[in-house]
Amino acid sequence: MDRLTSIGIYVRVAEAGSFAAAADAFGLSATMVANHVRALEDRLGARLIERTTRRHHLTEIGTAYLERCRDVLASAEAADRVAESLRAVPQGTLRVTAPVTWGAHRLVPAIGAYMELYPAVRVELGLNDRLVDLAEEGFDIGIRSGRVGDEGLVARPLAPSRLHAVASPAYLARRGTPLHPAELEGHDLLAFAAWGPGHAWRFSRGAETAAVPVRGRMVCNNGQALLTAVLAGMGVVVQADVLLDPAIADGRLVRLLPDWDLPARAIHLVRRHEPRPSAKLRSFVNFLVERLGDVPLGRGSGSGDAQA
Repeated sequence: MDRLTSIGIYVRVAEAGSFAAAADAFGLSATMVANHVRALEDRLGARLIERTTRRHHLTEIGTAYLERCRDVLASAEAADRVAESLRAVPQGTLRVTAPVTWGAHRLVPAIGAYMELYPAVRVELGLNDRLVDLAEEGFDIGIRSGRVGDEGLVARPLAPSRLHAVASPAYLARRGTPLHPAELEGHDLLAFAAWGPGHAWRFSRGAETAAVPVRGRMVCNNGQALLTAVLAGMGVVVQADVLLDPAIADGRLVRLLPDWDLPARAIHLVRRHEPRPSAKLRSFVNFLVERLGDVPLGRGSGSGDAQA
């Protein structure tokens, strides 16, 4: 039997002085009420209530036990109120994991805006390009790129990550501007190590496609470092819009082949399944979906294996 339920029943019996009254209060039979009291007595190895044919009264142990049982029930009710308060108002610590580049450039500004709205929430952000197990590593929310294959997760789509081919104005003045993907093969291509050896940049324009093998002299496993390299005029790079857009907007980089598409990568916000998620979790999910919500993938889009 559930011990807390038995304690509640015992307190009611003691206060009402009747098994029948407790049975009515809990919607149980008098026999079941007696069984709950007996279960406590068996656990304690002592009689709590002296039963006679005319009346019931508490033993000395039963009287002392009653006071502690009242304390237990009061503590349980207080715990329930605390939990309900946490569910009603966003507060407490929220642990979030995301890919390094996307997290640093797109998620951090959104977190700042969220914390202005909900000052009682503290966010712990972990940036990592490996696949993170939310349950195993204690994260509430994850951002994943590519497919989400874990059926145990609730996934919400965000705006996809789009790729651009770019170079600096100084590089293009020196080497010329390619007008077709095939012309890139004569340029210095900066390779992203995470995409593996033998990777090709795959362009599409309507029904036309073109694959450009990336055999660059420089290979790097960090997008920020590749951004530094392309800004320094070291060659042409393909990276995500979240990393390149500010430099394109202020003219430090030029987007190449703008009438051609590169594959886009789906981005999802994921969380573990909870029947009643907390207020901080609900509010953060809704905020990110509204601020960074899904934009349909364009032509030539695609997705790879999910990462977090």
